[in-house]
Amino acid sequence: MADLLYYLKRAVNDQASDLFIIAGGPVSEKLEKRLSFISEGRVLPDETEELIRGLYEMAHRPMDHYQEMGDDDFSFSVPGLARFRVNAYRQRGSLAAVVRIVSFDIPDWEKLHIPKAIMDLADMTHGMVLVTGTAGSGKSTTQACVIDRINRTREAHIITLEDPIEYLHRNQRSIVSQREISIDTEDYLSALRACLRQAPDVILLGEMRDHETIHTAMTAAETGHLLIATLHTKGAVNTIDRIVDAFPSTQQGQIRAQLSMVLRTVVSQQLLPGANGDVVPAYEIMHMNSAIRNLVRDCKTEQIGNAITAGSAEGMISMDQSILNLYKNRQISKEVALEYADNPDQLKRRLV
Repeated sequence: MADLLYYLKRAVNDQASDLFIIAGGPVSEKLEKRLSFISEGRVLPDETEELIRGLYEMAHRPMDHYQEMGDDDFSFSVPGLARFRVNAYRQRGSLAAVVRIVSFDIPDWEKLHIPKAIMDLADMTHGMVLVTGTAGSGKSTTQACVIDRINRTREAHIITLEDPIEYLHRNQRSIVSQREISIDTEDYLSALRACLRQAPDVILLGEMRDHETIHTAMTAAETGHLLIATLHTKGAVNTIDRIVDAFPSTQQGQIRAQLSMVLRTVVSQQLLPGANGDVVPAYEIMHMNSAIRNLVRDCKTEQIGNAITAGSAEGMISMDQSILNLYKNRQISKEVALEYADNPDQLKRRLV
């Protein structure tokens, strides 16, 4: 347990994003997308098992789910240190874990370079807002900042459904109910259905995993709630296609029509290696205007990219324009810009 606490403290003090405990290699931490070893040597399977059992003891959580399924998600806090989100899993017959470090305090959105246009989403009172991106792109942090803005500026009942809970929100002007899947409720769908009977004004949905959850979420957004949800997709076009494709073909026309009316904004984000050894966020922002609503309803999502570019006066920005801005501000290199661009050939012609 002493070694485990040392590794956790080291990761927090180094401001690492993740801690890796995997048999056969050193205990490692991720700093600005680079791995750094923090144990003196390789950890053997029995040492790894001892460390991971220590994580479960800190979380006061039985290992039944892990032993039955081979992987498990949970979170816990160490007073005075930080909050930790754990994914424990089996690999090569031994225990392994990746531990995400989460600060007790909600991050300062300005220091994270989250655009004001995204923070202004907190002013919405109904409809669906989607925050999308690949794993590790900062979706949860962006959501937490928006929820914190609502908490500080409005009198509302905010219900978050998370797996697991990452950031802890203390009641400010709002009341915040945070429910953790598998601990406070059975699953996302059950929690979301129950949530509609709990007088929510704002619902944060950690993930939309199946068509039943997506349909219930859209219904919630239709009936006067602000629903903020996450999808593991890259870009607004892929996000809309992913939602529609989750339904049987016989229902997709109806879903497109419903989605065109209920969806308000899609934010897509990714973290890029910065020129100064840091990481820099790039954002695509799509607001639903009449042109985009028609494209969604008429199954012409391939034209949405052009509509986003044309909608810059309405606060929209494409991913490639965001990346170009970072390059012009010398925050990223030309190589990084082209590597992360949606259309590198087009972007290359705009780089000077």
